[in-house]
This record gives sequence, C-alpha cells and structure tokens, in this order.
Amino acid sequence: MDHIVRQAVARAIETMQGNLGEHLTVDDLARAAMFSKFHFTRIFLRATGLSPGRFLSALRLAEAKRLLATTASSVTEISYQVGYNSVGTFSARFSGSVGLSPTGFRRRRGRPDRLPERGETPECTGTVRGRVSFPPVRQRGPVFVGLFPARIAEGAPARYAVLPGGLGSYALTGVPEGSWYVIACAYGVFDECGPRALTGLSGPVTVQPEVTAHLADVGLRPRHRFDPPVLLALPELTPAPAHRAIAV
Repeated sequence: MDHIVRQAVARAIETMQGNLGEHLTVDDLARAAMFSKFHFTRIFLRATGLSPGRFLSALRLAEAKRLLATTASSVTEISYQVGYNSVGTFSARFSGSVGLSPTGFRRRRGRPDRLPERGETPECTGTVRGRVSFPPVRQRGPVFVGLFPARIAEGAPARYAVLPGGLGSYALTGVPEGSWYVIACAYGVFDECGPRALTGLSGPVTVQPEVTAHLADVGLRPRHRFDPPVLLALPELTPAPAHRAIAV
C-alpha cells in the first residue's frame, strides 16, 4: 500500500472517529480521503478488509462498549452518542456483534461466561489447525483464536480456542463447511515499550466435506489504526473445552 493511499484511508478513519454521532455517508468519507467514491471504497476495503460503512459501524459499537464500561450514561444516551436514532436498533446491533446486550455488557463488565458458537450439523466435520507465532516480546499472554465469516471479530465464531501464554499451536474441531477467517488476539503481552495488544489474521480458509484438516498459521503483530476493533466480548482468557481446542 503506497503512502498516498495510507494517508487517504487514515483521513477517512479520523473523520469517522471524530464524528461517530453524526450521519456520515460514503460521499462524506470519500471527500475526506480526497478520492472519488468508487476508488475510495476500493482502497478502503483493500487497506482494512472491510467496507467503509462496516468499519464505521464497528467504530461506533466499539465506542459504545467503552462508554458502557467507563461511564454511567444510560443505554439510550449512549446509542445517540454513537449515531443511532433508535435505541432498539442499537441494542440489536450491539447484541449481535458483541454477544451481550448493552445492559448485560455493563453488568458483566464485558466478560461473558462463555462464547456462543455456530450450531453443529452432521456436516461439521472439518478441523482447522495451525501455529500462532509471536513477535519478540518480554512476556507472552493468552491468545484467543476464532473462526469468523469476515475479517472482523464480531458475532458468534464458528469455533474458538483460548491458548495459554506461550502455547503456539491450536486445532479447532467440528468446523462447519464454509469460508472462514482465523482471527487471533493476544492480551497481557509486554515488550520494551510496555503492554501491547497483538492481533493476527489468516484466510480465508475454505472448509469442505472431503478435506478433514486445513492448515492456517497466524503471525501476531501490534494492532494498528487500519485494524477494525474487536467487537466480540471475550470471556476470561482461560483454555476452552478440550473437544473444541486441542493443544498440538
């Protein structure tokens, strides 16, 4: 990605972040990026993995998570602050993406007891396995690894695992047929600059009935501004049940 494109996408994201409560259109964002609407949408998708509209929605919900966790504002007030005219629509979008209702998120302090997974069928016979690699760090933390239909950690993963710090291999069993992205998030990581949030992505991985195992290695790196926020509320990062995650 060249410097001009990076600057254009960064301007668009800054416009989103500064106007989460406003009605923003793709035309508004394209003007901020100083690109035509057609080229802007294409370069934004290439840089972030999401359309401008979906990225903006993710930023709004991420800000709602922050406000629910750090303020006493009501759910209605927060919904308006992040650009929703209907608290019902906001609550439905929040619940679908985060996995908890806004009230439940606040009550549980953003930590569900467990994560829902997509339902099992007789076709759920695939296995996705691979290795999660860390950059040089002083201290490793636990790693969440999940399978999602798009390049963003939101909604119910197809399957997931939590790897204890230092354990780099995973295997997810009973994976449904389909195309999945492997998204990894590491917490409790420290390097010479202090605590860091790391992320990694691999895929798409296409799970087919005639192939039992699919390899997907994931390299972790520091999060940057082009990464969509992690919307899914993650549980306490302890190992998932053995039938879901196999240490290899």
